[in-house]
Formats: sequence, C-alpha cells, structure tokens
Amino acid sequence: MAGHRKRVRHHHEPGDLRELTFSCYRRMPLITNDVWRKLLCQSIDRAVENWSYRLVAFVLMPEHLQLLVLPTTRVVRIDRFLAAIKQPHSARIKQILEQNQSPLLERLTIQERPGKTAFRYWQEGPGYDRNLFTERTVMAAIDYVHENPVRRGLTRTAIDWKWSSARWYASNTKLVDPDLPTIHGLPWDFF
Repeated sequence: MAGHRKRVRHHHEPGDLRELTFSCYRRMPLITNDVWRKLLCQSIDRAVENWSYRLVAFVLMPEHLQLLVLPTTRVVRIDRFLAAIKQPHSARIKQILEQNQSPLLERLTIQERPGKTAFRYWQEGPGYDRNLFTERTVMAAIDYVHENPVRRGLTRTAIDWKWSSARWYASNTKLVDPDLPTIHGLPWDFF
C-alpha cells in the first residue's frame, strides 16, 4: 500500500550537517561480511565524491548504517545521494549472491505484485534524516555514531570497531584505512 508508506521530508538548509540512517531489508544483519562492508564503503566514497559531500563521520552496523555528511553545494538532493550509495551496493550484492547460488538471494527477493519480483537489500524508504547546525548537536551526533557499536556490545571501545570513523577522530595523524571511505571531517570554519 503505497498510500500508507512513511514519508520523510528532506529539508535542506545550506551549511547544515545531515545525519542519515538507513537499514537493511527487515533489519536483517546483512552488513557483517568484510567483503560486503568494503563494497559498501566504496559506494559511500563514490556517492560522496559524485554528489559533492564531505563525509564527517560514519558507522557500519550489522543491520544499518549512519552517516554524517555535509553537502558542499546549495542544491542538495539527499534522495539521489542515498540512491547513489544504495543502488550500486545492492546490485553488486545481488550479483555475488547469484554467482554463489546463495539461499539468501531467495530471502531477499520479494513479490511486489503478481508476476513482478524485486531484490531488497535495503529497507524501502529514505530512512532517518535530520539537519544539524549547532556545535553541541553536531559533536553529540559524532559521539553517538561512534559509540553505537559499544552500546550494542559489539566492541569494548569505539576505536576498536574498524567500520567507523572513530579511529580517524582518535588519531593525531588522521589515520587512513584503505578499506574505509575517505573521511573529511568538519571544515575548520563550520561553527
């Protein structure tokens, strides 16, 4: 029923940081395989570059991901930015599942209507989206994103979780991990 589908309004104010959260289909733990995580990081990198965003912070969790991004242009299409992450990643995972004849492919293929099926890696809809603009809310969001694996009991400390920007923030040299997307942090004049 498309009429009952939850709609999230994307409201852009130039200069605002965006907190984006989106989940795997039925919140299944699909982001647990390191190869798939690396592919997702590559999709994030390409989308950030192609849509002129700065990646401020991120975390990959087993069933969802959170991104803090800063658009660098006045015209912002969050829907297209999210599609630039989700669609290529989903297509690549479907291809891998088909090549391996994985039973997971069947679990992620749904009947949309008679005679039409669709592969679902991501939960339908845009996910969670909010604008952040004060120093207090931005810093709290960065901490929240980094502490997510600790709160869930996946690791003891935020920097122990490879699949986030926590190590980058903790490092004086801004540690670069080739498996992760490029982290830009906040511009020096953000606040």
